[in-house]
Amino acid sequence: MSRSTAPRILVIGELNVDIVAAGVRQLPESGIEVLAADCELTLGSASAIFAAGVAKLGCAVTFISQVGKDSFGDFCLAALRDAGISTRYVQRKATEKTGVTIALSNTRDRALITFPGAIASFSAKDCDPSMMKRHHHLHLTSYYLQRKLQPSFPALFRQAKAEGLTTSFDPNTDPSQKWSRSITSVLKHVDVLFVNESEATALTGRKNKREALKALGQFVPCAVVKRGPRGAIAIQNGKVVAGSGFKIEAVDTTGAGDSFAAGFVSAYIRSVPLPECLRVANACGALSTRKLGGTQGQPTQEELQLFLKAN
Repeated sequence: MSRSTAPRILVIGELNVDIVAAGVRQLPESGIEVLAADCELTLGSASAIFAAGVAKLGCAVTFISQVGKDSFGDFCLAALRDAGISTRYVQRKATEKTGVTIALSNTRDRALITFPGAIASFSAKDCDPSMMKRHHHLHLTSYYLQRKLQPSFPALFRQAKAEGLTTSFDPNTDPSQKWSRSITSVLKHVDVLFVNESEATALTGRKNKREALKALGQFVPCAVVKRGPRGAIAIQNGKVVAGSGFKIEAVDTTGAGDSFAAGFVSAYIRSVPLPECLRVANACGALSTRKLGGTQGQPTQEELQLFLKAN
């Protein structure tokens, strides 16, 4: 697909760098030093990792965000541009520092420490609403982390739907663990919801994963529960579909869920049936773990198709 005819995706959200320490066998305790097998500075944030993933799959992506006027901000902008993402609407704030996430990662899971920086003050007043008209799909994420943007999530999605865009939403975890029910006002305007298993049960109050999925399916047309290497399960218009994961030798799981969402959306906006959307998403999530950081292992469309044919 040529760039001119590619689906146009608008991503509004947080932007930061990730400092990923991989191969950490155990989390550090006070007064104890723990060694890592590798460490790298990479493009971070759920929003940016999603944007990079969907751009590699052939979509035209515009990113709206803000960073500080510092070296980390320079790094974020350069990484987005290298991925072919438009950064025209990423603002630089001299009074803010660019956010940083320190990820302690192994092949099974990761622990995160985040300094929000410019993320904390990013709000809807920093967004150009006319951007909606020039896109086909809107993706938002990190609902609980983006405190200033959070009240505007319903309005942003509502406007997108009014302009004829499809929408997707990955709220991610709540650092406070309060799981405010205000999120239900957001779901009214969402076509596809992405959560992992713990987020599904926390949001619904259901202990059983399948019951949680069915409860989420009453809020949105399509809800997807990510299950890591075990694949994913989704519900669309009351029908439950499961998708198996792919066996791959993982180096780092940072951003695998966001790469999963990128794969799903890239297929969904092309009207691909739900089982194949899950297959594409599981492949993208798996392939993203091949390298350190959230974006370096993400596949191109050609790499994805070769992988799917081989598996």
